[in-house]
Amino acid sequence: MKFYAIIVAGGSGSRMNSEIPKQFIPLLGKPVLMHTIEAFYYSDLKPRILLVLNHNFHSFWDELCRKYDFSVPHKVIEGGTERFYSVKNALDMIHDESAIAIHDAVRPVIDNELITRCFSEALIHKAVVPVIESRDSLRKKNKETTSAIAREDILIVQTPQVFESSLLKRAYEQNYSKDFTDDASVVEKAGGKIHITSGDFKNIKVTYPEDLEVASLFLKIQAQKKSGL
Repeated sequence: MKFYAIIVAGGSGSRMNSEIPKQFIPLLGKPVLMHTIEAFYYSDLKPRILLVLNHNFHSFWDELCRKYDFSVPHKVIEGGTERFYSVKNALDMIHDESAIAIHDAVRPVIDNELITRCFSEALIHKAVVPVIESRDSLRKKNKETTSAIAREDILIVQTPQVFESSLLKRAYEQNYSKDFTDDASVVEKAGGKIHITSGDFKNIKVTYPEDLEVASLFLKIQAQKKSGL
């Protein structure tokens, strides 16, 4: 069985108040995206890495790789107008029977344990999604009012989402729908059953400026654990 990781880097910098997409913003001395790619490359299963990137940023990414002397092997794929098409473009490059992880470029604190567990469980269940429970009370917006939601009924979805290649490819033969919120929703619409596994509260998605500070702290703690300090 072969393993692949599709890193989807289609985000913008709008909510970060940044002129460059958030995946390129520096974090502990190098772009967020480089931390994410390294996490998969140095994981136990060492999946082949496909980076899906808007074609307007291919040259910029090449410049960053030279600037930071970044030599981790990966293949750059042209992104689509929607995440759905970006993933579909990457899937067209995979021809082996394999397990495929799809991961947000701006989740740089992903660790080896979660990567390995998601892949391992996908070999059994075919479609695995990491989730965490909400720690906060929740309310649903109605037209002019709000109403309470039972917190125990809500799960917060993370990545990497890992799938058996044949199941995932069949799902992506569907036409695009605006109802597709992630890869699990694509597979589910095609009739696939989703198995959930415990995610990691540290596996944050860098979306707002303060997220960089949190990610920086978590990465430092992660590095200390690896070094035995």
